Amino acid sequence: MLSRTADHLYWMGRYIERAETTARLLEVGARNALLPDVAGGFRNDWDAVLRALGVYDNFIEKFGELVERNITTFLFFDADNPTSVLSCLSAARENARVVRTALTGHTWDAINSSFQELKDFQRIERSKLSLTDLAEWTLHTVSLIRGAIDGTQLRDDGYRFIGLGMAIERGDNTARLLDVKYYVLLPSLSYVGSALDQTQWTALLRSMSAYRAFKWAYRGDITATKIAHFVILNEEFPRSLLSCTRAINEHLDMLSRRYGRPSQAQSVARSMLAELAEAQVGEIFDEGLHEFLTRYMRRNAEAAVIIQNTYLAGVPA
Repeated sequence: MLSRTADHLYWMGRYIERAETTARLLEVGARNALLPDVAGGFRNDWDAVLRALGVYDNFIEKFGELVERNITTFLFFDADNPTSVLSCLSAARENARVVRTALTGHTWDAINSSFQELKDFQRIERSKLSLTDLAEWTLHTVSLIRGAIDGTQLRDDGYRFIGLGMAIERGDNTARLLDVKYYVLLPSLSYVGSALDQTQWTALLRSMSAYRAFKWAYRGDITATKIAHFVILNEEFPRSLLSCTRAINEHLDMLSRRYGRPSQAQSVARSMLAELAEAQVGEIFDEGLHEFLTRYMRRNAEAAVIIQNTYLAGVPA
């Protein structure tokens, strides 16, 4: 496959996942904004969401005040914000359009239809569009696109590049969602284990569509230790860091077989997987959950750069 085609498929996958993450973070902010104001500390939920997406300064420069209406506009409809749902789905559609012949009709229709529906939303008065409805529409739409990809695309190298982009992006996004909750949202460490803490953990699980799965997998109360194990190390949870890293390795291994040679990207991905496979929750908390997640995001980003250089930019491994 030409590196140009692979690049478009890879970034199509990344933008699809990124749209979903923006919607999930919107949902986290909306749910936590409904919680009672305890000590005034965690009312900076929107601040945390914007910082997690790396667009806080851009938002303040454009809107100034952290008002939910402005945040909804910025994170859903703003074409100048590269992480908005509109920007992500537009970029995904454009990448898909360029390599239309590499996609099945069902995949293209799912992506194109989502873009057309999004354009229809832009014509509706904002006061008639709730944040929750917009977030749920995005999650539903991305699920339809992902289903079309999984159900109709050949398991060739094109499929692997789409999956690779999705896995890289999902790992980063899972780490960001967890980091927002644990490192930023609580007003102080004194609230750890409190009713507020429990409510925020529940909101986090629901934002990842994982509350029921978590209750199936773990008994008793929701605790930071259980959440960390579930979201980081549970290989049965498809959004866990371990599952995402396994998916990265699987796609890279299949690409290596197709192209008949190993790559530096495989070595980096295997190192990440080996660390996660041997990790213990206690060790993660000893290091510091925020520090662990930051380190994972940094290594995941390094892997993405190597993948870009190895396969997508025509640079030899």
